[in-house]
Order: sequence, then structure tokens, then C-alpha cells
Amino acid sequence: MNTKKLKQVFAESLNIDPSIVVDDLTFNSIPEWDSIAHMALVTEIDDVFDIMLDTDDVLDMSSFAKAKEILSKYDISFE
Repeated sequence: MNTKKLKQVFAESLNIDPSIVVDDLTFNSIPEWDSIAHMALVTEIDDVFDIMLDTDDVLDMSSFAKAKEILSKYDISFE
């Protein structure tokens, strides 16, 4: 459930097809995921999962897989 929700957040924030959102999708690997889109993505993750990512986590979130790892620290589980 949360994986699907996070995938949707990535797809909508980056304006990309959800099929592109896979674990090895990384920051700057596609033109849509630049530094400005990254901040929009972080904001949307904060809103959807009702959390507040700390600065280190924002900077560390370099891939979809890493985003799941970071969110796990906030007690959000991924199946």
C-alpha cells in the first residue's frame, strides 16, 4: 500500500509515468527530477505521509529505494 502511495507521489511530483518509478530511479537520472522538483517531491511526501523529513533525509533521498529506506525511519512500512 505505502509503496504504491509513494510511487504515485513520485509520479505526480515529477510529472512522469508511474511505470518509470522503480527502485533504481535516481536523482538527476531523468530531466524531470532536478533540484526544484526534488523540493516539490519532499513537500508532497511530507503531506501525504504526514511527516516532516529532516534536512539530512532530504539531502540523502537520492533514489526511490532510498526514499523508502528513509521513510522506514519514520515508522512507515513498505511491503
